[in-house]
Amino acid sequence: MSPCPHTPACPTGALDRGTGHEVLALLREAVDEFGQTVVMVMHDAEAATRADTVLFLTDGQIVDVLERPSADQINMRLGGRR
Repeated sequence: MSPCPHTPACPTGALDRGTGHEVLALLREAVDEFGQTVVMVMHDAEAATRADTVLFLTDGQIVDVLERPSADQINMRLGGRR
């Protein structure tokens, strides 16, 4: 079976911290164990650290790419916003 991309938008936005971590762990497992592709739209640098690749968009264009970044690297790229 070929991977089908899953695209949750801010999958942890309305969740408490513990449940948010559980959701991110399930998405990570879908990638690692089942070879699925997950594309997330995130505004949370800590949550984005679970991604293999983080893309930064401006006006619909990719303006930067970080591979397996830390939350500090993401925040620095965002200009210190948290």
